[in-house]
Amino acid sequence: MTDTKPATHDAAPEPQAPWQEPVRGGHPDAQHWQLPGLEQLRRLVSRASPAPPLARLTGMQIVAADAGTAVFEMPLSGWLCAPQGAISIGALAIPADAAVGCAILADLPPATPFTTSELSLRLLEPVAPRGRLIARGKIIQVRRTIALAEVQLSDEQDRLLAHGSSLCFIQAQATPPPPQYSERPPDDHPQASPDPFERPVQGEVIPAEAWRQHSGLDVLRAQLAGTLPAPPIHFLTGLSLTAASEREVSFALPATPWLCAPPPGRVQGGAVALLAEAALNSAIQGTLPAGTALAPIDLKVNYVRPLAADGRLATASGQLVHAGRRIAVAHAQVSDADGRVVALATGSAVLLPGRPASLGVDER
Repeated sequence: MTDTKPATHDAAPEPQAPWQEPVRGGHPDAQHWQLPGLEQLRRLVSRASPAPPLARLTGMQIVAADAGTAVFEMPLSGWLCAPQGAISIGALAIPADAAVGCAILADLPPATPFTTSELSLRLLEPVAPRGRLIARGKIIQVRRTIALAEVQLSDEQDRLLAHGSSLCFIQAQATPPPPQYSERPPDDHPQASPDPFERPVQGEVIPAEAWRQHSGLDVLRAQLAGTLPAPPIHFLTGLSLTAASEREVSFALPATPWLCAPPPGRVQGGAVALLAEAALNSAIQGTLPAGTALAPIDLKVNYVRPLAADGRLATASGQLVHAGRRIAVAHAQVSDADGRVVALATGSAVLLPGRPASLGVDER
C-alpha cells in the first residue's frame, strides 16, 4: 500500500510593504521657490506642481489656500490604524503639520524659509478609519522671526475631531540653494499599481479578545514575538516596535523619502510626531492591566533639528512619567541614526477600565 500525501502548494509571497517600494512623487522646480508663498500653494492646489511623496503615500492633498489659510484633505483609510483599531493622534499630526505650515507659508514673501519649532495637538474623540479628514490651518500671528498658527481637524460631517497649534521660526529671506532633486520629478506618470493609500490594507489591528485577556505589556511583548499582528500604519510607513518593558518602550522608523513633503530631503514634522507618539503612547499602554483602554488626550512635540530623509533608522524611546487612577503622562525622545536628538515629545491619556480598546470606533 502506497502512502499518499495531500498535495502542497507554495504560499503566495507577502506583498512588499509600501515604504519598501521605490518612492513616488516629486517636488517643485527651483523657480517655484521664487514665488510668494501663496502663489506656491496655489500651484500645488491646481496640480501645476507635483504631489510630494508623503501625499502619494497617504492620499493627503492641499485643496485650498488663501491669505493666511490652507486646507488639506486626507482619506481616513485603514492604512492609518494603530493596534487598537482607531487612527492615532500621531497619524493625525501629519495633516495637522501640513495645514499649519502652509497657512504660515501663505503669508510669507518669496524665498523665505521657515522651520517648525513646536506642534501641539489635542484629540477630542476617537477617529475611525472611514471617510475623509479635513485639516484647516489658519494664521494667528506672524512677526519678523516667529509665526503662530492653529489647525482644526474635522470629519466630512464637520464634526471637530482635534485641535492644534504650531509655532514656527522664520529665517531671513534669501536666494534658495540649487535643488538637489530632478527638475522634472516622476510624479504624475502612469504607475503599474495604485498609490499605497488606494490599495488593500496590509497588517491587522489586534483582536478585542487579546486586549480583554492580556495586559498592555503582554500585548506589546506578543507583538515583538510576532504572535500578535503588526498594525497597518507599520506596513505603510515602516514604523516598528523594537523593545518593551513596564515603563519604557522603543520604536524605529526608516527615514525614507516617502515621508517627505516640501522641502525635499527632510522628513515631515508630522511623521516625526507619529514616531514620538507611538513610543510614548505604548509606554502608557505597558502599565495597563487586561481589559483597560486608554484614550489619548494630547501630544506636544518640540523639534530640535530636521530629520534627514536618508533612509536610515530614526528611533524613539518613550518613558512613563506618571500613571494615576485616571490619567497617565509619558514623554519620548526621537533621535536620528547618528544618535542626535531630533525631537522631544510629551503626551497624556485617560485610563478607562472595562472599556474596549477601540473605544467604540466600530460602533459609531
